Order: sequence, then structure tokens, then C-alpha cells
Amino acid sequence: MTGIIESARVLLPVAITLVAPLFIWLYRGDQNKREGVSFVAAGLTFLSVLSLAPQVLAGNIWKYTLFTILPGITVTFCADGLSLIFAIVASFLWMLATSYNVGYMRSLDEHAQTRYYVCFAVAIFGAEGVALSANVFTLYLFYEVITVFTYPLVAHHQDEEGFSGARKYIVYLMGTSKLFLLPAMVMTYVLLGTLDFHLGDAMKGMFPPDVVEAHPLAVTITYALYIMGIGKAALMPFHNWLPSAMVAPTPVSALLHAVAVVKAGVFCVCRIILSGFGVEVMDKLGLGIPTAMVAAFTLTVASFIALTKDDLKARLAYSTVAQLSYVVCGVALLTPMAVQGGMAHIAHHAFSKITLFFAAGAIYVATHLKKISLMDGLGRKMPWTFGAFAIASLSMIGMPPVCGFVSKWYIVNGALQAGQMGIFLAFMLSTVLNAGYFLPVIYRAFFKEPAPDPHSHYEHYKEAPLTMVIPLCMTGAISVILGLYPALFMDFVRIFGKF
Repeated sequence: MTGIIESARVLLPVAITLVAPLFIWLYRGDQNKREGVSFVAAGLTFLSVLSLAPQVLAGNIWKYTLFTILPGITVTFCADGLSLIFAIVASFLWMLATSYNVGYMRSLDEHAQTRYYVCFAVAIFGAEGVALSANVFTLYLFYEVITVFTYPLVAHHQDEEGFSGARKYIVYLMGTSKLFLLPAMVMTYVLLGTLDFHLGDAMKGMFPPDVVEAHPLAVTITYALYIMGIGKAALMPFHNWLPSAMVAPTPVSALLHAVAVVKAGVFCVCRIILSGFGVEVMDKLGLGIPTAMVAAFTLTVASFIALTKDDLKARLAYSTVAQLSYVVCGVALLTPMAVQGGMAHIAHHAFSKITLFFAAGAIYVATHLKKISLMDGLGRKMPWTFGAFAIASLSMIGMPPVCGFVSKWYIVNGALQAGQMGIFLAFMLSTVLNAGYFLPVIYRAFFKEPAPDPHSHYEHYKEAPLTMVIPLCMTGAISVILGLYPALFMDFVRIFGKF
């Protein structure tokens, strides 16, 4: 029996991440103190999230209402199994990203570093808020916080390319949220008189049977608006902001792709499907399989596009579009194995993808190279960086013993449970394509001789600073640990879904 623990303790991660940007700004004149605040805040946030885990694993849910705006509209926070998957990932990776930021920003002597660190911290504040939201209203507020404060990060270089990518970023994400997500929230309130998620049971959502039977079309339209409104999930055709945002510094790309932005997107999809509508309503109205088909289409097409990209970050960007759709597809299939795999992939993809982007940034800092075709032999000069890249690539492909294998195994078997052979074949094709665009990078780095070029600096190349290499090696190692000990996140998945 699920118990509700009414306690302000659930606010701690949000409170810490709210205060941290203020102290970062106060210490703007001392870069050591400014960066030290980021380290301390990240560590405290992680510990505060982790302190909620024992009760959640015991089957309880933390909950606390901060404000009541109108009847049925409140700012309320909760912590259940799904919350902690995202909250733990965001806070833990913030610690490693801070170390990486120090190496990257100092090595390249980037401008506006205080603004950068402040916006980075506020983005984590938004991520923690999304993770711990107990209703649609609270989720919407923090969803928009992430969008607004990651815009300056995307436009960080303040050149024509940066502003162009940032404009597309803000138009896509603000446009989808205002045109679709906000109306979906309004329709939910009109139908139910409340915006509170149904917590503690993934089978039953917010919509009671009598409302579904009386207004099936309205409920279906509301669901479609939610899915279209969560542009951060990067389902086609609302995906193009993500490759365009690659003009940002590499640590920002890592934040976008592995920590805050896209993970907030797929987390919101999971929350809406499982705590908003619930498996029973999704199945009754036939909403799951069409959603899974859109996701399967996205992951297939994005994988084909990734094959054509020679720019490493662009290839990783389209890989992210594809991998996010594994999460959406798994949850939308509604079978126990697929739902478990989709939820677990939120965490598994995060550790592997941030490794890939950390590696891309380390390569750029050490060599100033972006094109894959110019990386022949670099693995011999940067073995730690490319070794971690290789491990994370195997996770993206779905090879054991790396964590991507575990979540994809669940999702693929879930597709068979649902009898969806077409989606199963899309998964198989995507796996082949994943190998097609990751393995050549590894082959070039370790097995090809560098092209003779009198202007090449190949002999002088070496690993990036340790503040960058250590975090990417750690995230690569954690990807293996999660593959060998998947219960670290699967326990939260199972307690949430009562699997």
C-alpha cells in the first residue's frame, strides 16, 4: 500500500538549486569561488535527492504543497520512483559537468563565464523542479524555466550562427509549449477541475472512467496536445531545434542532450502517459500504439540522417533524437517490459550520451577538430577520451555489458509482448544504423593512420585537461556499472510501476 509523506523535505533539491545561481553571481569576481559554489551546490543537491530514496524504495511518496493558486491549481512537489530517476541523474551529472566546465571554459578562455555558470545552474533548478512536480501546472512552470535559461547558453558565442541556432531553439520550444502544452493544461482543468497527477499507480491516471466515457474525443485531443506540446522530447516533426542548438559550447550540448533539456522532455512524456492518463485509459482509447509508431519513425529516420553527418556533434545530435524515441516508444507500448525499459533508458542514455559529448568537447579542446574524417589515429594520442567514447558508443548501439543493452533489451521484448512486429523491426534496423554511425568513428581513431599533412599538428596532440578527462572516464565507467548492476535504477522503475 502506497503511503503519502507530507513533508517540506521534498523541496530541498529545488531550494538548493534556486539559491546556487545567486551565490555564483555574488562571487562573479572570483572564478575559483564561483566554480566552488557550483561544486558544493551540485553535491548538496545530489545528497538531498538521495536522502529521499529510502522511503520511495519502501513504497512511499513524498509530497508537499507550496502554494494554492486556485482550487485545483497548486504548486506542489512530489518524489516517487519516476521522479528520482530524473532527479538523481540531473544532480549527479551536474557535479561531473561542473568539473568539465572548468576545464573547457578555462582552456578556451571563454567570455561571459559568470552568465554561463548562472544559466547552467538555473537549468538544473528547472530540471529538479520538473522531476519533482506533482501536477501539470508545476511541471509547466519549471519546463519553461529550462527553456528560458538555456537560451543564453545556446547563444553563448553571440555570433550569427549562435543567434540563429538560439532563435530556432526558442521558437520551437516556446512555440510548442504555448500552442499545444498550455491548451492541453487548460482542457485538463476544464474536464477534471484539477491538474494533479495520479501518483502511486501507473495503471490509473488523472482521468476517471466516467470522464473518459463521457468525453472520449476531448480526452484524446488533450493527449495529442500534450505530446505535441512537449517539444523537448524531439519527436518528429518537432525535432529540428536540437541539431540547431549544437552551435552552443560542448558542455551546453551535454546539458541539452543528457541532463536537463531533452531528459525533461522524455520525462514529461513518461509522466503524462503514466501519471496523467494511465495505462488503462491509454489502452482503452488506443493512444499508445500510434504514439509508439511516431517514435519508431523518428528513431529510424534520425538514425539514417546521423549516418550522413561528418561533424561529430551533429552526428551525436541526431543520435539523441533517435535515442529519445526509445524512451517514448517503450512507455507508449504500455507492456510491462517496454515501460520498464523506456523509463530506465532515461538514466542509461544520460550517462552514455554525456560521455560522448564530453569526449567531443575534449577532442575539440585538445585538437580543435570537429570533423570525423579528420580524426584518423587520434585514439593513439587520446586513448582515455576515445576509450570512453567507445564504451558509450557500445551503449548507444545496445551491446552488453554496457547499460544501453539492458534498457533496449526490455524495450525490444516489450514490443514483442505487444505483438508489434513493425516496431520491433524498426528497433532492429536502428541498432544496425547505430553501429553504422558509431563504429567508424572508433575505427578511424584507433586503426587508421593519420593522413600525411605538413600543416598537421598530430605529433603534438595529447589528452585534454584532467578536469575534462576524469569526468568523461567516470561517466563511461558508470555506463558499464549500470549495465552490470541495472538494479541501481531498475528498482525505482519497478517501485513506480508496481511491476
